Amino acid sequence: METSAPQRRGVTRLTFAPIQLAVLTFVAGIGSASAQTAADMVRPGDAANPAAATSPAATPSPAVNSNGMAEVIVTATKRSTSLQKTPIAITALSAATLADNHVQTMLDVVQLVPGFQATAQGDHGVTTMTLRGIGNDSAKTQYADPEVASFVDNVYSPRAEGATALMFDVEGIEVLRGPQGTLWGRNSTVGAVNIQTVKPELGSRAGYVEGGIGDYNRYGMRGAVNIPISDNAALRFAVVHEQHDGYVDYQKFPGVPEAQQRAAYLAAGGDPAKFRLINPNDFAVGDRKYNAQDQTAARLSLLWQIAPGLRWNIAYEKFDDRGTPSANLMQTPRPGQEHWSMLSDSAPWIDRTSHNVRSRLSWDIGSDMALHYVAGYSKYKGTMRFDQDGGATVPTSIISGATWQEHTTTDSDYRSHSHELLLQSTGTRTVDWQTGLYYGAEKNSIRFDIPVLNGTKDGGSVGWQGSFIQPKETVDSAAVFGQATWNVSDKLHLTAGARYTHDKRENIGGRAYTWAYDASAPQLPLNPSIDPRVQPGFKEDVPGNDGKFSGSKVTWLARVNYDISKDHMVYGSVSTGYKSGGTQDRGLTYQPETLTNYEVGSKSSFMNGAVKVNNALFYMDFKDFQFNSPVNFSDGSRGLSIENAEGAEVYGLETEIAARLSPSDRLSVSFALLKTKLGALIAGSNDYTLPRPCAAKPEFDRCLDVTGNTLPHAPRFSTTIMYQHTFNLANGGTLVPRVTAHYETDAELSVFNFGPEDRQAAWASADLGLRYQNKGWWVDAFVRNVNDKKIKTSAFNGFGPWLAQYKPPRTIGINTGFDF
Repeated sequence: METSAPQRRGVTRLTFAPIQLAVLTFVAGIGSASAQTAADMVRPGDAANPAAATSPAATPSPAVNSNGMAEVIVTATKRSTSLQKTPIAITALSAATLADNHVQTMLDVVQLVPGFQATAQGDHGVTTMTLRGIGNDSAKTQYADPEVASFVDNVYSPRAEGATALMFDVEGIEVLRGPQGTLWGRNSTVGAVNIQTVKPELGSRAGYVEGGIGDYNRYGMRGAVNIPISDNAALRFAVVHEQHDGYVDYQKFPGVPEAQQRAAYLAAGGDPAKFRLINPNDFAVGDRKYNAQDQTAARLSLLWQIAPGLRWNIAYEKFDDRGTPSANLMQTPRPGQEHWSMLSDSAPWIDRTSHNVRSRLSWDIGSDMALHYVAGYSKYKGTMRFDQDGGATVPTSIISGATWQEHTTTDSDYRSHSHELLLQSTGTRTVDWQTGLYYGAEKNSIRFDIPVLNGTKDGGSVGWQGSFIQPKETVDSAAVFGQATWNVSDKLHLTAGARYTHDKRENIGGRAYTWAYDASAPQLPLNPSIDPRVQPGFKEDVPGNDGKFSGSKVTWLARVNYDISKDHMVYGSVSTGYKSGGTQDRGLTYQPETLTNYEVGSKSSFMNGAVKVNNALFYMDFKDFQFNSPVNFSDGSRGLSIENAEGAEVYGLETEIAARLSPSDRLSVSFALLKTKLGALIAGSNDYTLPRPCAAKPEFDRCLDVTGNTLPHAPRFSTTIMYQHTFNLANGGTLVPRVTAHYETDAELSVFNFGPEDRQAAWASADLGLRYQNKGWWVDAFVRNVNDKKIKTSAFNGFGPWLAQYKPPRTIGINTGFDF
């Protein structure tokens, strides 16, 4: 996506690994690899190159209307087209919009897109996304796939960790709403997010540097530099670091009188000879707080114009996360305690690193055809620890009054690679077509520990504990696809496309090692130094998790769009989406999920382009909707269950309005209306207090019929309003105050629809900003969540009191930087 030159932002630390040095060594030889001169090269986006007019690798420069509003160019159809002429529901966010709203991660994007929600899942420290009321809060391990696909430079990011990384040196973000299965493929069931990074530019020596500070000891730095290394090659290096202290303070253990502790200990069946007092040192005080950020990333990109019609973009990116996960907080704090505080007996950490290589090789085959090879490789490794019980209750003795439950990702290792070969027509023709092949593969492993003790962690009374060790889980997905648009006339356009996908998934050697309730075994909580395969007291659950799934599906698209005039276009489409089935705990399989989406929309410009209004009205019909939840089985074991509901239905309307009210005033308004309904489903979960026994599904020890319930994270109405005014100062500088306001009606937080505690009430909040700029230097002050609204993103009551996770509190900061 392009609208204007990106707004720039910071600088930081990074260490070089052998792969970076190899890239630099390769680059050093490029200058002598070609005798071409700059005059011989056709740069991406040059109007003299017919292929560049439609190739997404060579986006043309945006036109500017007489009212000063730039035409927005998007690549949602894998071609560079005008947003107002693209018959898809798309939100295109420019670099300037992202900078004005201080977007750092996907959690910051959602309020700018109608019908878009995202949550930070604390026990895995990842981000899960919901679009048009459909999401997957459990798509946070190697088990489950997301409903909204994430792409960076058109390369698919298969795991939820990909949505958690920092966004930096970004040209723009396109959020495609509705099934994108034909062109974009895997797991884009209800939409896709495509992040476009800034690419190197031939012949340019330019860059930017930014730094900022804020409350909670926040500081951030970022920056980028473009370096020409020859007439036909250029490098771009970008770095970022962001950190702040945690929002959550630690409560001190309130103390329980010795007589009360002794009485509670004996009542719980404790041995009088082994009685001891609760150790206050078990509780975290002064350690790193929950909800802290400490993230660093860097990217090295290369553009090599090998020949006039042959260009290669390749980038290496590294991301380090040393922050802490989001905390489970009591919705109603204990008397005398603050909301943003917790009685924690598990000090948190996140330690994860990802490496990504993304490549795009584009060849203009004559004047009417182009071939693109898009490839990516990703490696992720990480560990983390999380206090699941959130200090919901205060222990009355070392073995009673509370449940101590800790979630630890002892080790996770995800590796993936993908390849896409795309052949497409270019230029102006009666039939625009494209066809391609895709292959993607993953190899994932994880060990995830859940120790549960009665009272305190060192009380020596195990309630239950288990270690889920998945040494090898593989995914292979292959597809062939094609799409064509028949331009019947200058006004009428008919599009049809189809994609055949074959998926294979396998779990090899996956096992759960759980507590055997052997009284002679040491009553010690699981930790990374304990191997449950040999530690006394653990047993290997039967059956294991070995299993295979193989399946195929054809998804398709049929669409008609009609240009009423140069300023008004309407369209209608029917499209299908698909999410693969797979394997789960106990070697069981779950079935694929399918979707048929019916949509009509319009895109209009008024007042010579000063006002743009885009609408989409849709109905989505799901079959075999996949529901994920952690459950207790009736035999006493636990696991992650993936069930197929009978289906789900979603109705909705989305509207986006952008207006240039005057040369100095800009306004944008977006809103979404949603109605969701879940099909027949008996749902289990150990995160909630559910009825037991479960007669309707005997394999679960507790369950609830949620048929007909409203889906989570689907407010009936939501809207975002952004306004800014530019003051032109006598010294040539500008002063721009801005406000972004957001409102949502109440939204359920789970499929169980338990009432106020399991629901986020209607809320409104706003972000404020003030930016001064003079030539290449600028300073920007901001306040986010100005009214300090407490906004829940999840809720559960498995420990008795209702707990929840929340969006950040009010934050204040200032950034400054300059371009060079």
